[in-house]
Amino acid sequence: MTALSVEGLSRSFVTPSGAEVIALHDTDISIPAGSFTSIIGPSGCGKSTLFNLIAGLDLPTEGRVMLAGKDLTGQQGHVGYMLQKDLMLPWRTIVQNVALGLEVAGVGKSRREKLARTFLRLYGLGGFEDRYPGELSGGMRQRAALLRTILFNRDVILLDEPFGALDALTRAQMQEWLLDLWDDLGKTVVFVTHDIDEAIYLSDTVYVMSPRPGRVVARLEVTLDRPRKPAIVTSPEFGEIKRVALGHLDRAHDRHEELAS
Repeated sequence: MTALSVEGLSRSFVTPSGAEVIALHDTDISIPAGSFTSIIGPSGCGKSTLFNLIAGLDLPTEGRVMLAGKDLTGQQGHVGYMLQKDLMLPWRTIVQNVALGLEVAGVGKSRREKLARTFLRLYGLGGFEDRYPGELSGGMRQRAALLRTILFNRDVILLDEPFGALDALTRAQMQEWLLDLWDDLGKTVVFVTHDIDEAIYLSDTVYVMSPRPGRVVARLEVTLDRPRKPAIVTSPEFGEIKRVALGHLDRAHDRHEELAS
C-alpha cells in the first residue's frame, strides 16, 4: 500500500522584482506504508519546500499530494512534521512538551501525560520527564521532539534534517535510536538529510534531487539487510550504493552548471 505520493508537484515564487523562481519542478514520489525513505540533494534544491507542500503548509503551483489514496493537497494536520530545530517550549516540562500534540488534539490532561510518560520511559528519557528543555543535552532534546512528533499519531512522519546540528557521536546514537523507534512503531518515515551515508544507512529507498529547480533525478533501492549496524557502512554493497548516489548528484550538478552558463 502506498502511504504517500506526490504527483507532478511544482512550486514557483515571484520575487519583488517580478522574476519567477522555480523551487520545485514536476516532482513524483511514491512511498510505501511502513517504509523509511530519505531525500538527499544540495542546499536550495527544494527539499524543505517539498515537505511544506506535503504538510499542507503551502500550496503547489501544479500537482497534488496523496495520502493513503486521498487527495489532501493544501490540507494541514495529516502528517507529523519535525524541523531541524527541536522547537521545545522552554517554559514547559519535557512531559508537557511531548504531550503537546495530544493536547492540541483534545486529549485530556491525565491521559496525555500518562502516554507521554510511558513513551519517555520506553525510549530512554525516563527520569527526565519533569525537567525543562534547558536542562537537557541536544541529543536528549531531539529525542523528546521526535517523541512529540510520534505522539501526534499520524501514519506519515516528515523529519527535516533532525540530526543536522548534532555532533558526530550523538548523531550516530540518534540514528540507532530512530531505527529502533521506527521498527517498534511501524510508521512511514520520510527523512531529509545532506549526509549520503546517513540516508543510505537509515533507508529502504533514497531519492536524489537536483539543484534548483529541484526535481527527482534518481530513486535508489537500498537492499542492505536489516537490522543494520554501523559497521555496514564499510561493506562493498554500501559503497556501491554510495558511488551511484554520488554519480547522480555530480551529473545533476554538472547539468545545472551547463544550463546556468
